[in-house]
Amino acid sequence: MSFTADIWKKNAALFEATRTMPFNTELAAGTLSEERFRHYMIQDAHYLIAFGRALAVASAKADTPDEIVQFAIGAQTAIVVERSLHKDFMEQFKVTPEVFAATPLSPATHHYTSFLMSTAWGASYPVVLAGLLPCFWIYAEIGRDIIGRAAKNNPYQSWIDTYAGDEFHEAVRAVIATVDRVAAVASNETRKAMHDAYTRAAQLEWMFWDSAYRLEQWPV
Repeated sequence: MSFTADIWKKNAALFEATRTMPFNTELAAGTLSEERFRHYMIQDAHYLIAFGRALAVASAKADTPDEIVQFAIGAQTAIVVERSLHKDFMEQFKVTPEVFAATPLSPATHHYTSFLMSTAWGASYPVVLAGLLPCFWIYAEIGRDIIGRAAKNNPYQSWIDTYAGDEFHEAVRAVIATVDRVAAVASNETRKAMHDAYTRAAQLEWMFWDSAYRLEQWPV
């Protein structure tokens, strides 16, 4: 069994909890409220800035030229390509640049982005990749799952199509292959740290969607 197959198996229950959570169930049905999706999009746009930075650090830490390019392109995609999707929804939901800039990171977003940046700067290259992997892999599998059960005329179809699309899945498969490559030559201690980083990031993925569903704000 490959490293990533093992890590997926050990976190299968967490993925199932994410797949069936109210946010994703209602998104697939097309019944998710605009208020909840708006909250999600604003927070996700904030998140992608940190995700792009973490990918750039991963690129700097990469130990092969191909992987330097892989994660540099990933950083560009996170900032330019995925945020273009957000732009369309921002316009649809009348989120102006001023409104976005004035909206702080929610507690869950703050937690997740802090985890990404501290891991990116403080951990070894293999552990950084493991912490980044859930955002790729879980989104791909959620997108693939939702497109198979999405309601017709779904108001969130462009979001679904992005993460269920072949281009995104090809990029995810490349990241999975890279994680397997570095895990194959890592020490047992490093592989344990990779498992821990993956699980924590996967938990934070669940928390991120849950926080959007609850319209999470700072309590004080």
